[in-house]
Amino acid sequence: MKKKIACMFAAVLTVSVVAAGCGKTTEGQSDGNEDKKTESTSDSVTNGGNTFVVGFDAEYPPYGYMDDNGEYTGFDLELAQAVCDIEGWELEKKPINWDSKDMELNSGSIDCIWNGFTMNGREDDYTFSTPYVDNSQVIVVSESAGIENLEDLAGKVVGVQAASAALDVLNGDQKTLADTFASLNEFADYNTAFTELQAGALDALAIDIGVAKYQINSRGDGYVILDETLNKEQYAIGFKKGNDELCEKVNADLQTLTNDGTVAKLAEKYEIADMVTLKAE
Repeated sequence: MKKKIACMFAAVLTVSVVAAGCGKTTEGQSDGNEDKKTESTSDSVTNGGNTFVVGFDAEYPPYGYMDDNGEYTGFDLELAQAVCDIEGWELEKKPINWDSKDMELNSGSIDCIWNGFTMNGREDDYTFSTPYVDNSQVIVVSESAGIENLEDLAGKVVGVQAASAALDVLNGDQKTLADTFASLNEFADYNTAFTELQAGALDALAIDIGVAKYQINSRGDGYVILDETLNKEQYAIGFKKGNDELCEKVNADLQTLTNDGTVAKLAEKYEIADMVTLKAE
């Protein structure tokens, strides 16, 4: 289903990626969300309502994505639903342009950013939940590329998602490495980037390890993850700075869901059990 939709709306998605830089799902669908992307949601839990509005990147499996039935799912979204079940809230899954996430959060359009969101280096910009996943930024290449380590990336064309943690690393701690690339190309989402890697338009891709594993498993053989990582980091839920009350409530629910085995069950389902850091008490 997803492949058919993608083919039917290829032209629309291309325009959306160029115009928006990220989040083609939001721009390419007419689901009624367009008119409220930056408007405060009056019924959100932040505003005293009963709707927990989660902002997420809809092209970021296994944390948030559209499945073959056209439904948004993923480890983070299922965990968010479990929190809502505890609190008696209604979950609203809101796809957002990733490079507009701060505007969405600060405007009150969403209650939180929950979708493989790296907290490292952003601690002063958000109120973060307890970190729940250990992550790393890695390099994915074709098995036939002849690239075995980071030094082999010199003179190569490397892809990365716009406004991503991988891009931050390559513009920061790993800038010396990035300066050796022939070019660093930004993409709206990693599905598109992997397609370019598969087509040979990219030599390598800088990406979160969980997303890399999902992409490789779903696309079959032919790709490898380099042993050398770009960095180590943690995922957490990002709330608007100062929204401590909501953050503490969700933290308590995460602990409950860890204690009753829900987190472990979901981690096994999405094959990230070795990355989840929440411990039962």
